[in-house]
Amino acid sequence: MITHKNISLFFIFLLLLLFLLNLYTAINLLWFFGVILIWIGINAFGSARISSNYHVKAFCHNPSETEKKIALTFDDGPSIFTLEVLDLLKKYNAKATFFCIGKNVEKHPEIIKKIIAEGHLVGNHSYNHSKFFDFYNAATIKEEIQKTDELLEKYTSKKINFFRPPYGVTTPSIRRALKTTGHKVIGWNIRSLDGGTKDQNLIFNRIIKRVSPGGIVLLHDTGLHSVLVLEQFLQFLQQNNYEVISVEELLNLKAYEN
Repeated sequence: MITHKNISLFFIFLLLLLFLLNLYTAINLLWFFGVILIWIGINAFGSARISSNYHVKAFCHNPSETEKKIALTFDDGPSIFTLEVLDLLKKYNAKATFFCIGKNVEKHPEIIKKIIAEGHLVGNHSYNHSKFFDFYNAATIKEEIQKTDELLEKYTSKKINFFRPPYGVTTPSIRRALKTTGHKVIGWNIRSLDGGTKDQNLIFNRIIKRVSPGGIVLLHDTGLHSVLVLEQFLQFLQQNNYEVISVEELLNLKAYEN
C-alpha cells in the first residue's frame, strides 16, 4: 500500500543511496533535486486525495454494495439553506449525513436540532474550516475537533464518531490528532464541485455520470444552487430506483458512540 510512511522510507533510502554513491563517483546535483521534487509531488497528491488513504484510512464508498443504494452527505453547514435541503429530503424520503462546522453550529442550534429530529446524522467538519487547517499542528487540530464534538454532542447526547477534514485534505498532523480522538474519516467518491461553481447543469451532469451502487455523494448545504441541483438529483435517483440511505447504513459504521 502506498502510504506516507512507506513513501518517506523509500525516498529517504533513495537519497541515502545517492549520497553514498556520490562518495565514490560524482553525481549531478540534479538527481538529488529530482528525487526530492518527485517526493514532494507524491506527498501533495496523496494529501489532497482523500481516497488515497495516504495519511489516514478514509471510507469513501462501499465497493461491495450491489443494490441501488447511495449516501448523500452535506458539508459546511448548518446554514439557512439547510432548511430547504431538509424539506427536499423529507419530500423524497431520503436520509443524509451533515458534516457541520462548529462555528455554524453555534449560529444555528435550532437547525441542528431539526436535522437530528428528522432522522439525519451529523459529523464533525472542524470548528473554523480554515484554509490553513492542513497546516495546523496536531494539538490545534485536536482542539478544533474536540470543540466541535462538544457542540454537536449537546444535541446527539452521544459521542461523534465521523470526521471529514476540510477540503478533504489529510496530513501527518491530522493523522496524529485522529489517533487521539478516535474518529473515523468519511470521504466520498462522487464530488459535485458545487462549492466551486454555481453552474447547475455542470454540477448535475457531473454527479449523475458518477452514480453507482455504494457511492457517497458530496454536496454543500450552503447555497441556493446546491438546493436546486439536489431536487434534480433526488428526482433522478427516484426515477432510476435508487434508495438514499445514511452513511452509517451504507458503510455499516456507527455515527455515534455511547
